[in-house]
Amino acid sequence: MKNIIKVALLLVISNANAQETEAVYDRPFIDLGQKTAIGGYLEGNTNYFAEDGVTEGFSMEMRRFNIFLYSKISERIQFLSELEFEHGTEEIALETAQLDFKFGTGLNFRAGILLLELGLVNANHDSPKWEIIDRPLSSTNLIPSTLSEVGFGLFGKFYLNNNTVSYHAYATNGLQDGIILNEEGRTFVGGGKSEEAFEEDNNGRLSYNGKLRIKNKKIGTLGLSFYRGVYNTFALEGEIVTDERSVRIYAVDFIVPVFKGVIQGEVVKVMVDVPIDIVEIYSQEQQGGFIEMVYPLYSREMFGYANAVINTTARFEQLDYNMGTFKSTGGEIGDEETAFVAGLSFRPTASTIFRANYRHHLKTDILGNEPAIMGGFQVGFASYF
Repeated sequence: MKNIIKVALLLVISNANAQETEAVYDRPFIDLGQKTAIGGYLEGNTNYFAEDGVTEGFSMEMRRFNIFLYSKISERIQFLSELEFEHGTEEIALETAQLDFKFGTGLNFRAGILLLELGLVNANHDSPKWEIIDRPLSSTNLIPSTLSEVGFGLFGKFYLNNNTVSYHAYATNGLQDGIILNEEGRTFVGGGKSEEAFEEDNNGRLSYNGKLRIKNKKIGTLGLSFYRGVYNTFALEGEIVTDERSVRIYAVDFIVPVFKGVIQGEVVKVMVDVPIDIVEIYSQEQQGGFIEMVYPLYSREMFGYANAVINTTARFEQLDYNMGTFKSTGGEIGDEETAFVAGLSFRPTASTIFRANYRHHLKTDILGNEPAIMGGFQVGFASYF
């Protein structure tokens, strides 16, 4: 038994100085060998949309300005933070402020404000990494990217032949009231995000997030993730006033190389405990996902940039916000959204992108009436600095 424990500890502690390759550290300003670094990205775009023939015209938007701060405190302790200014200064949020303690490749400890490992986008959301201006619907309306919570947990990775297996396991304060009975008028996980959650929990129940990721150099990457927690305030001054109600999110994501390009996407399932008297309005189940293709059309020196690339992109996405039937009629509940996006992008360097997208949406109301049709163009840029 002692020998088995020794072998296990050696496997965990080996390669303790190996570089971290998580998405949150996969940013061009970070050199893991230096003491402190600062960087970030900015994103701007134009919008022209019309819904059922009605338009608000052309507008320009400074969507995001994010600042990163990284510090290598010691060989095995490192710090990373991200401060976001969204829509100018309309929204200011501290998205990440985490401290990592490295024991080895297979076992590390993390604490602070954590970007949850949920789906394909949440922990890998930086705008310069994506060819399409708007994030996928499933990554914003089902998984409310970016979803950050105060907590702690373990992470690590192992190597099995040509496969890299990584994991994350976090305990956090969790989402709060607002998932139901919100301004959206439907079950909306993003309504449970609250700045108060960075200070204290509203119900004293921890939430849990985990992800298992398997990467094969030839086949691609598969991710399995989940989130579970109690979201409502069920007790006041120690007295139970209502039942505990949970929210659960399950996601499968993938990245598959195809010739010179890549196909990627995610499927998301949301399950929410809802009071029985409002079930038909506020759904107990939601699901959706997207699939996206990125393919390089032209790659060579252009305009003096040695490694410039022109990419073409297409994305199909579909969401069902209310899975179920009306008790009175037995008919299907509507509240669905389908979208198709196509675009071209120009990357003068890997960290800077200029994008042009056409977006087409079909939105069906809760009664399943004829869908509203929305379409429009977006042109924008994003760059690390």
